[in-house]
Amino acid sequence: MKPLLFLFVLILPARTAEPQNPSPMVEHTREHPRLKEEHPAGKREKLDAGTLFIPQGIVGQKEAPLLIFMHGGTWIPEVAAAKHGMAALVIQRGDGYKSLFEKEGAFESLLATAADKAGLSWTQITVGGWSAGCQGVRAMLNHGAAVKLINRVLMIDGIHTSYTDGKPGPLESKIDTEVLQPIATFAREAMAGRKCMLITHSEIFPGTFASTTETAGWLLRELAVKRRPVLEWGPMKTQQLSEAKSGSFQLMGLAGNSAPDHVDQLHALSDWLNMLR
Repeated sequence: MKPLLFLFVLILPARTAEPQNPSPMVEHTREHPRLKEEHPAGKREKLDAGTLFIPQGIVGQKEAPLLIFMHGGTWIPEVAAAKHGMAALVIQRGDGYKSLFEKEGAFESLLATAADKAGLSWTQITVGGWSAGCQGVRAMLNHGAAVKLINRVLMIDGIHTSYTDGKPGPLESKIDTEVLQPIATFAREAMAGRKCMLITHSEIFPGTFASTTETAGWLLRELAVKRRPVLEWGPMKTQQLSEAKSGSFQLMGLAGNSAPDHVDQLHALSDWLNMLR
């Protein structure tokens, strides 16, 4: 009699990809210094959109530069504005920033309201956002009338878009570039020296939507601007890995795939404003 052969098959449950937003990465290699919370002296006025801060150093003046900054709390933009001799309109919302500036004329109306409250005329307009706040900047740049008034744009680790196939990869992901076109248009103005623009990005991979690394790569290809690798310290002990420059346009790539790496870039706000000069 022939021996019976038994075949045992181990059946494992199918694994599905888990969403990665926010990044689950944690590392402890690099120090992540933080600014000490401060509340500079000055006047503060509540507007529907946010808080208008007039540093003590410019109270009583007739004109001043204005920083409009979205996301990341109130005190860091106020500290940066006071350091740079700017008024600041700080907008902090939990329901997104796009809706504030979708309507034609919303940006101009906000500027007028802020000028009236402050008793100032604006000599220079800088708009900026960190993380989700960049959504508001992108909405501003959709309107030609707003763009004419904006002198400088700062987008800190927050240019995102969706994947056209609903998921990343394989290899080079396909991303929705239509919503990024206003950023590219303003970048061309900066390249020509008519505006100033600084964009930063980390290596964080959200998974559920396009990363700032992917959108930065698309933008540079769209602008035909070459990125060069670098390896040096950046602000707040960040590590810079790449840069691209053309005219008054600059894009910086920074190391890190963790939440602290993301927050490092917010705390470097004053340094980024220096670079916009």
